[in-house]
Amino acid sequence: MKVLIVCRSVHKGNTQKVTGAMASELKAKVLKPEEVKPADLEKYDLVGFGSGIYFGRHHETIFNLVKKLPFQNKKPAFVFSTAGMPKLKFVWHDPFKEVLKEKGFELVGEFCCSGHDEVGALKEIGGINKNRPNSNDLKLACLFAKKISLTPSDRIAL
Repeated sequence: MKVLIVCRSVHKGNTQKVTGAMASELKAKVLKPEEVKPADLEKYDLVGFGSGIYFGRHHETIFNLVKKLPFQNKKPAFVFSTAGMPKLKFVWHDPFKEVLKEKGFELVGEFCCSGHDEVGALKEIGGINKNRPNSNDLKLACLFAKKISLTPSDRIAL
């Protein structure tokens, strides 16, 4: 299976760590949004999109890329992020998942884990989730990647 992961990791490298773990598990190519040519997606069986969460959303460059893509006709895709409050992933991921669905992607999974966050007043106290993602987060990212790489019937067994 050929896999592409599109990642925007800006401040602390949190999302890049998760991307690296997933890419290793999936033997995926990793590109920044501005490096992706829309026609390139035809070469891949599965596409992942991830970034840190910025003011409650995935990074704008990820949104902009997907908006300019042609209709994907059920191309399998997954979404991932790192966030100061990962338990709210349904809030962070839903707007992006809607854009993916509008573009014809078929969502096969989503993943979110803690990332070191120093936005706003959090900077005054040194941030939250220091040293995250940690080794356990990266193991979970690998397990997620393994699960989405399986056929639907094999996923149930995991």
